Amino acid sequence: MTYKTSDFFYNLPLELIAQKPVRPRDHSRLLVLDKKTGFFQHQHFYDIVDYLNQGDLLVLNNSKVFPARLIGRKEATGGQIEIFLHKKEAADIWECLIGGRVKVGLIIILSSRLKAEIIKNNGDGTWLVQFNLSDNKFFTEINKVGQVPLPPYIKRSRQLASDKNNYQTVFADNHQVGSAAAPTAGLHFTKSLLQKIKAKGVQIKYVTLHVGLGTFAPVKTEKISDHKMHSEFALVSSSTINSILETKRRGGRVIAVGTTSCRTLESLNWDKIKKTTSKEQSFWTDIFIYPGFKFRAVDALITNFHLPSSTLMMLVSALGGKKNLERAYQEAVVKKYRFFSYGDAMFIN
Repeated sequence: MTYKTSDFFYNLPLELIAQKPVRPRDHSRLLVLDKKTGFFQHQHFYDIVDYLNQGDLLVLNNSKVFPARLIGRKEATGGQIEIFLHKKEAADIWECLIGGRVKVGLIIILSSRLKAEIIKNNGDGTWLVQFNLSDNKFFTEINKVGQVPLPPYIKRSRQLASDKNNYQTVFADNHQVGSAAAPTAGLHFTKSLLQKIKAKGVQIKYVTLHVGLGTFAPVKTEKISDHKMHSEFALVSSSTINSILETKRRGGRVIAVGTTSCRTLESLNWDKIKKTTSKEQSFWTDIFIYPGFKFRAVDALITNFHLPSSTLMMLVSALGGKKNLERAYQEAVVKKYRFFSYGDAMFIN
């Protein structure tokens, strides 16, 4: 079947777009959807333990968000300019989105220690920017002066001090810094909830996918099959791959936490894994999952409520069934669930 972008639209009252997270994290609401029957239940996120079984495998994305939004001034004129770090190209060179009129050769002052020079127009809306600091020195400085690039639907006159903590999972790995946006399904977990899940006999493993700003990019094509996905770096350890294979052999479920974990697992070279020993895999993925996709790894998904007509809405429809998702989202609107990054959660199983 050929789907149009408009097939994944739904009406959402603006007041349901969450501007701040629930506290504690695991007290957000949870809509549980049975993808086979279409039946759904209303719970709280801490109830997720009751829906996980001994022998299941929970896979989370441990990528750590860094403050990728930088506010600087043009060296020549003093005019304010905004830089969004998108993708690292070399030790001191980044692909960036830049707000305002710029040109190659422009010098931007970001702090007393950090400055940048625009060295190339990529012709696709991004620019290559070279910084005077690199690696650890670079990250140390942007952690001081940078801001978390919150999604555009979270309205702030200025960023809250709490956003740096709120927009980070409790299991983010300090050795896996690289996301410009949070893997938001993971924001619902607390350390104590993860301990309860482990105590039930559920195995927990991690993948890394560095979420780019392209995750907010709208689908502009009429036919969804014409849409080109952004590319993101992913890493999956041999330990995680082996756990997936063992879980499948035992008849357990592989449960992805978030669309980023789901995309990572489905991007693995499963033919190679079956033929050889399961070694670590690292790769760039631009996988696009929409209805008709055949899942090879993921059996169930913990996710948030996504933007209308977005690639994320298409992914959850592929796993849960388009009709089921339409009914569930209608119910969530009626019941006044909170939507998007700081909103409530759904478990599709």
